[in-house]
Amino acid sequence: MNRTDVSRRTFLKAAGVSAASTLALSRKAVPAWASPASADKGRVAIDPPLGQFSYSDVELLDGPMKRQFDENHARFLNLEDDRMLKVFRQHAGLPAPGEDMGGWYDGTGFSLIRNDFHAFIPGHSFGQYVSGLARSYAVTGSEETRAKVNRLVKGYAETLDAKATFFVDYRLPAYTYDKLSCGLIDAHEFAHDPMAMDVHEKLTHAMLAYLPEKALSRQEQRSRPHKDTSYTWDETYTLPENLFLAYQRSGDVFYRDMGKKYLEDDTYFNPLAAGNNVLPFEHAYSHVNAFSSAMQAYITLGSEKHLRAAKNGFQMLQATQSFATGGWGPDESFGEPGRGQLGDSLTYTHASFETPCGSYGHFKITRYLLRATKDSSYGDSMERVLYNTILGAWPIQADGTSFYYSDYNISGKKVWYGQQWPCCSGTFPQIAADYHISTYLRSEDGVYVNLFTPSKVQWRDGGGRYGLKQETKYPFDNRIQIQVSGTQDKDYTVYVRIPAWAEPDPVLLVNGNRISGSVQPGTFAPVRRTWKDGDRIELELPMPLRVQEVDANHPQFAALIQGPLVLMAVADSQPTFDRRGLLQAKPANNASGDFVAVAANGSNVSMRPFMNIDKETYSTYVRLAS
Repeated sequence: MNRTDVSRRTFLKAAGVSAASTLALSRKAVPAWASPASADKGRVAIDPPLGQFSYSDVELLDGPMKRQFDENHARFLNLEDDRMLKVFRQHAGLPAPGEDMGGWYDGTGFSLIRNDFHAFIPGHSFGQYVSGLARSYAVTGSEETRAKVNRLVKGYAETLDAKATFFVDYRLPAYTYDKLSCGLIDAHEFAHDPMAMDVHEKLTHAMLAYLPEKALSRQEQRSRPHKDTSYTWDETYTLPENLFLAYQRSGDVFYRDMGKKYLEDDTYFNPLAAGNNVLPFEHAYSHVNAFSSAMQAYITLGSEKHLRAAKNGFQMLQATQSFATGGWGPDESFGEPGRGQLGDSLTYTHASFETPCGSYGHFKITRYLLRATKDSSYGDSMERVLYNTILGAWPIQADGTSFYYSDYNISGKKVWYGQQWPCCSGTFPQIAADYHISTYLRSEDGVYVNLFTPSKVQWRDGGGRYGLKQETKYPFDNRIQIQVSGTQDKDYTVYVRIPAWAEPDPVLLVNGNRISGSVQPGTFAPVRRTWKDGDRIELELPMPLRVQEVDANHPQFAALIQGPLVLMAVADSQPTFDRRGLLQAKPANNASGDFVAVAANGSNVSMRPFMNIDKETYSTYVRLAS
């Protein structure tokens, strides 16, 4: 963690998840449990051409994504309510039983002078834990989970006074309010909590006393009076996403108007929309997270400017700030393009990418942009981050010990973060739940298969039930099989993502017959037909090895990639390879998915995916012999 310019992650709320499970997109799907009054929700200006399935429509089958979801669900379901609520009860003067949470979450102990981040942001991730549990309930239908969400909302409400005095002299009020906002919205939307939006309204009106008059950049915060540097790390520029979502859920224009107020147009979205790269020197995660606020401004207000800002900003992120893994933000910061900042970082830092937080923000913006544009490159980008970052994160421990950074140093190691319950402990359960809404998307004419993982999606249309079931060992096998089910024959289109790297000749078959012409890398291949129960789709993707340099200033540092996987050298120090020899690496055919490459000194080096590395020393980028 960058101790001198840290500003902790804020959250999102997954974009416009419809609670209906019909295939056809509707402007406003009303959950079956909703009261008639809840149908009066805030109208949006844009219905993206692709919509999300409900969390419950998708089932992850055995594989790393399901294991991460199950681990996170169990961890927070079994985390004591009293511990989660303790810091709020202590401030309110209420009985506060239970052990302290520890780490960032506690009420006292922070010292910037001593570089002690204990109690850095008291209670900061409570809203994210509630959000993760609410989404987990939406996936599983677990009544135990729903009851816990209801208890947590009620317990928090009992500590909230009319002036939200918990936030008096609070270090990062916008940062923590944003997470509470998300948790309360999700508790209402997914766990059906009857009081969550009332609590949200009370909290939001009280928070106006602690928020500035507009979104402030980091530079603007530093220019204003402040107690110490840590008070300049707040993230008001991420607030609009959840405020617009609160408007959509409640219909209260107060939230819509407040969302417009905190759009960071002057120093961020206006220049991005005009094509000016203002990413350098900004805090990485929170400014990627802000792209999702721009997308909600587009959806809610119809603002094309904010769509341009999000598209341009993400393109700049990929072109100038991203590692081969899809991760970004060494030391949580963006650098100047063309100066070799990524290659330089391989030798000076082990803090290369905030893995759960960055992946969560990355999944959000790619899902928004994919829904708006139907451009498969956003699915490719999501997939790269999935397999090379978040699926390699260690699970959160019972005491809050968490995985934080991916390490791309020339001599990298996976390590635990030094403080309990950091920001990444809040985003991990959220992204694991969101695997369900990222794997498949829906359109008026069919279903988009975005991620390749063992899973099922089911929906109703008219009087019939339909579904797709994926069976695959991807990305360790290049074959994906999709079984079609339906209670009756039905005409619709299945769109299958063909990754841009899948050259020269991807093969798509339906019932053994090859589909030609429309199967092009870098697109969603459309297959329209009258589908029958038992039809079978098969995809075979070429996965040639390729080499990608870290940046133009450091051509001697390169990553070996096969399909979506970066293969990392497991060695005590960074090995050197002849480029041709590196590209001649051979599969080891072992459980770790290794390839074996011959180094320039003649030794064999195991090249291993990040998700299968444990405590070994590794190099994401190897050195190429001149």
